[in-house]
Amino acid sequence: MPRIHFQQQLVALKDKLLAMAALSQQSLEFSLEAYMTGDMGLTEHVREVEEAINAAERDVDEMAYDLLAKEQPMAIDLRFILSVIKINGDLERIGDQASNIAQRAEQMRDLPQISLPIDIPDMGEKVRVMIRRAIQALLEADAKLAESVLAMDDEVDDMNRTVQAELVEVMQQHSLVSTQALNAIIVSRNLERAADHATNIAEDVIFWVRGSDVRHQMSLAQAE
Repeated sequence: MPRIHFQQQLVALKDKLLAMAALSQQSLEFSLEAYMTGDMGLTEHVREVEEAINAAERDVDEMAYDLLAKEQPMAIDLRFILSVIKINGDLERIGDQASNIAQRAEQMRDLPQISLPIDIPDMGEKVRVMIRRAIQALLEADAKLAESVLAMDDEVDDMNRTVQAELVEVMQQHSLVSTQALNAIIVSRNLERAADHATNIAEDVIFWVRGSDVRHQMSLAQAE
C-alpha cells in the first residue's frame, strides 16, 4: 500500500510539472505575439502568467523535496525526482525569458514599426517546437524524442548569431532605427536562452529515462 501511495505522489508531481510547463509555453506565446503585433494587452497576460509560474515553481520544489525526504527513493524514481527539480528551474527561466520579451514589446509601443532583415517569427517557432518536444518527451518518457531537441539547439544558436551580425550592421548604417534593432537583438538572445532551457529539459529527460548524463558526455567530446 505505501508503494502505491508513493507512485500516486510521483504522478501528482509529474502532473504539477506539466501544468507549469503549459504556463511557460503560454507565456512565451503571449510575449512573442505582443512583440510582433504590438498588442499590449498580451504583455499584461504575461505578467499574470509569470506570477502563476513562480507560484507553481515553489509548489513543485516543495513536493519534490518532500518526496526525497520522506520516501528516500532509489534508481529511476530518484532520477525522476532529481530531474523534476532541474526541469522546474528551467521552466521558470523560460517564463523569465518570456517576461523579458514582453518588456521589449512595451518599449517598442511608441516607436515606428520597421522591417528588419531578420526572421524573429521563424526563430520563435523553432524555439516553441523545441519546448513542445521537450515537454512531450517528459510526458511520454521518450528519450529519443528528447534527443531530437538537442539536435535543434545548434540551429537556433546559428540563427541568433546571424541576427546579432545583421542588426549590428543595421545599427551602424541606420542610427534612426537603432532602438528597434537593439530590441530585436535582445529578443533574439532571449529566444536563444529559452532554447537552451528546452535543451536542458531534454537532457534531464534522457538522464531520467536512461540514467546517462548527456551533458557530461558532450563535454568530453568537445574536449577531444
